[in-house]
Amino acid sequence: MTSYCAAAVGHPVHGPYHDLEYGFPLDGDAALFERLTLEVFQAGLSWLIVLKKRPAFVEAFHGFDPAVVAGWGEPEIARLMGDAGIIRNRLKILATIENARRLLALVEAHGSFAAWIESHHPRPREDWIKLFRATFKFMGGEVVGEFLTSIGYLPGAHRDDCPVAARIAALAPPWTKK
Repeated sequence: MTSYCAAAVGHPVHGPYHDLEYGFPLDGDAALFERLTLEVFQAGLSWLIVLKKRPAFVEAFHGFDPAVVAGWGEPEIARLMGDAGIIRNRLKILATIENARRLLALVEAHGSFAAWIESHHPRPREDWIKLFRATFKFMGGEVVGEFLTSIGYLPGAHRDDCPVAARIAALAPPWTKK
């Protein structure tokens, strides 16, 4: 099996994500909500499909502002279901709206989504999965694992010999602090 590091080299879509985002520490409620949502929409599909549709997702979900998305109801769900630019899966759309509401509750209690995540670090992957399943909707093991790997909380985003791995290590992502 080819690693993501090898597959992304020179790829017009995977390359920039691999080189500039995947595995890098991330904070900010909108940025974290976007990444979590994209992982939800990727479930059962290829990451390439999600990355190609990412600009449409950002527009359709109003920059992934959780305060905006949390207030949505049937009119917005209908709009999203009619938007050919995104993945039109009603269960994933409903999960995203509910996840925005739950994220706002975490922000109220912890100050930010990043602070809530940090308050649970470190823990084994299996415990992260249980925590996210108890907290959010549509949280399979792969969704949670990729989300946390992509934001630097779990190791394994890059091979040790990947040049990006050294850049990330210099930032001391959370997974390096046990």
